[in-house]
Amino acid sequence: MTFLAFEFSIWRYTILEMRVAFILTTGYSLMATASAVEPLRAANHLAGKKLYEISFVSTYGGLARSTAGGGFDTLSMAESGLDFDLVFVVAGGNPMSYEDAELNRYLRKLNARKVKLGGISGGPAILARQGLMENRRFAVHWQHIEALEELSSDLLVERRLFVIDRDRYTCAGGVAALDMMLAIVASEHGTVFAQAVSDWFIHTHMRLATEPQRATLAQQLNITHPALIAATDLMASHIADPLNEQQIADLSGLSSRQLQRLFNEQIGEPIMQFYRRMRLEKANELLQQSTLPITEVAIAAGFSSLSHFSRAFRKQFDVTPRRRRMESQRSMTVLR
Repeated sequence: MTFLAFEFSIWRYTILEMRVAFILTTGYSLMATASAVEPLRAANHLAGKKLYEISFVSTYGGLARSTAGGGFDTLSMAESGLDFDLVFVVAGGNPMSYEDAELNRYLRKLNARKVKLGGISGGPAILARQGLMENRRFAVHWQHIEALEELSSDLLVERRLFVIDRDRYTCAGGVAALDMMLAIVASEHGTVFAQAVSDWFIHTHMRLATEPQRATLAQQLNITHPALIAATDLMASHIADPLNEQQIADLSGLSSRQLQRLFNEQIGEPIMQFYRRMRLEKANELLQQSTLPITEVAIAAGFSSLSHFSRAFRKQFDVTPRRRRMESQRSMTVLR
């Protein structure tokens, strides 16, 4: 079917508007929100009629500013009511410590009304913390996955761009929101029309849900040597239980001297120095994105001694682990 043929059919049949709301929490991302909203606006434009009615909601209403400074005019939760087909929670920052009693009550009311719920970027983490993702597969921004896995082993977190599981619609945020919305448009109005919406944004390839959220470690480091790729993959999968240099070399298929030369030439630092930095960066992420005690963070980063961990962390980031945790908590307080 050509797009023109589809356009004819969309006029021929009565199509009810889908009422979609976006709850904008403090510290939300403008890019993730726009990536979700714009495909719906374009679908309305290309269809020549309103397929999607879009609303913006926040706790108290008014202008909800994003981290980029721009924002959207919103209705308060009290004003907006519950008459929606699908409601997304859009969140950035640290959703694992985000607290908003009014939002929690509102989500429970929507759920009781059988309104479909969704989350964008950190939004799925907020839904999960409220018990609203029970027995549902879901996606979330990669930065929050480990913190959610620490929260509960029963959560069905998937490392996908987006997941649609019955009445739950979740995505990793950023431009993954565009891919999820195209999938929604396709399910409602067909893949031909969804591709037309995708083309409208010069987005010629509609990504599958199963595509990765981020570049591989080898792509980030711009390395192609098989032994280097093997070595860095081994390090990434052994953060809490670090391997020694000889083990890494043996498992990578090279001598320790050969592997050390490759690291110096192509990555620019010695093997174990790179490995320690990788582990400390993971610790830095956990301090900001989880509520794990600092002792547990040290263990998760492969340090058996808290004092050793603290010294190494301070040397790497010029701040103590405790101070990093306090800074993260303070930034969330200021945002609210």
